[in-house]
Amino acid sequence: MEELILIAYIVCLSVLFLFGSHGFIMIYYHIKYRNRHRVDVRQMGDYPTVTVQLPVYNELYVVGRLIDAAAAMVYPKDKLEIQVLDDSTDATVDEIAGIVARYREQGYDMKHVRRGTRAGYKAGALKAGLETARGELVAIFDADFIPRQDFLLKTVPHLVADPGVGMVQTRWEHLNADYSLLTRTQAMALDGHFVIEQAVRNKAGLFINFNGTAGIWRRTCIEDAGNWQADTLTEDLDLSYRAQLRGWRFVYLNDVTSPAELPSEINALKTQQFRWTKGAIETARKMLPAVWRSRLPLKLKIHATFHLTNNLVFPFIVAAGILNVPLVFIKHSGAYDSYFAFMSVFVFAFIGSFLFYLFSQRDAYSDWQRRLYLFPLFMAGSMGFAVNNSRAVLEGLFKKKSEFVRTPKYSIRSRKDSWTGKQYVPVKIDPGVVIELLLAVYCLFGVVSSVYFLELAAITFREACGHGGA
Repeated sequence: MEELILIAYIVCLSVLFLFGSHGFIMIYYHIKYRNRHRVDVRQMGDYPTVTVQLPVYNELYVVGRLIDAAAAMVYPKDKLEIQVLDDSTDATVDEIAGIVARYREQGYDMKHVRRGTRAGYKAGALKAGLETARGELVAIFDADFIPRQDFLLKTVPHLVADPGVGMVQTRWEHLNADYSLLTRTQAMALDGHFVIEQAVRNKAGLFINFNGTAGIWRRTCIEDAGNWQADTLTEDLDLSYRAQLRGWRFVYLNDVTSPAELPSEINALKTQQFRWTKGAIETARKMLPAVWRSRLPLKLKIHATFHLTNNLVFPFIVAAGILNVPLVFIKHSGAYDSYFAFMSVFVFAFIGSFLFYLFSQRDAYSDWQRRLYLFPLFMAGSMGFAVNNSRAVLEGLFKKKSEFVRTPKYSIRSRKDSWTGKQYVPVKIDPGVVIELLLAVYCLFGVVSSVYFLELAAITFREACGHGGA
């Protein structure tokens, strides 16, 4: 039995080490390309028509600020169309109708688009809106964003200057990062993705992805790649890969930011994480065969595989956490010393992840040193979300379909704001919480056992396996 536990544990750590070591590769590319700056594009002489799509579903607290921000963007009014793609079933419908009517009276080409169905969810709404859109370019913003006034002036020129560019993505900025520890750790995670991963992949010529919002597409690129499709929960990632496999190039602008509200309530964050995780696995199942059949360079295929499958770490995180407890007792017995000596190499995965987020904080903030305390909290959070995300991975792998559950927003910007007592707050407790609490108690028992037996190295291994992917 002990041998089976040791074998299973080293398999888990090997997978986590593989994905965790990818952080070293990202840092290597980050250093290699850090002085490679994008060539400035010329200002436009002739402005192309732009359609701004705002997909909305029951967003009573934030839809007003979203539409106001979209209308405030600097761009010739005769070249700008705004579509509010509204699938709402509550008072949001009347709220939008009143706002749209007001802007139409002011001469804005703003449309309140109602389908009467949620078929295809967000992908279905975007596709339906595209059928009547008049824009050559299509900018998309989710309800939790507040686009900056100069968004179009900073993104459209890249599409005008190069007809081979199909999409321009901007970096997410965080409106409420300082609201709580929950929002601070989310900000760190997203900063790693944008400041390092998206920037590095783009500079190195690797595939990147549209992040579902705060970006602008060339309409012909969307149509050439097969339009929006609703067979995955991450329609943005899916279309990104289909477009790049068709030869379209993407541009990521790290210095152009789009402010957004982070989920301030744990259930909202779990819903978001579940959708992102499951959708990525669904996209991997759908797109990886096409990636490997293509004539892309081997390096690009390998990086694309890591990109699409990094969420596979979560079941291995759960398994490693469970196995860690009996491992404490095995180690204390004094047997298998060479095994445990060899396992020390897996701590390097922890170092790779740490450097990944260290560099992202250093590049994004002048006060990056005071933010480093968030890293252990982020790693603990990775373990905490592992059960939720493992279920998402398994459902994605085994083709279990589920509804597109949108992330509720509450217009939280400062600590004075509160989401309690508002609509959209879930009343029922997710059954998965019970499993998560039991796992937390179990892991706490492992920590106490490690301290009792003075096997403190086991705690380090538990932390190292708590986050295996950058």
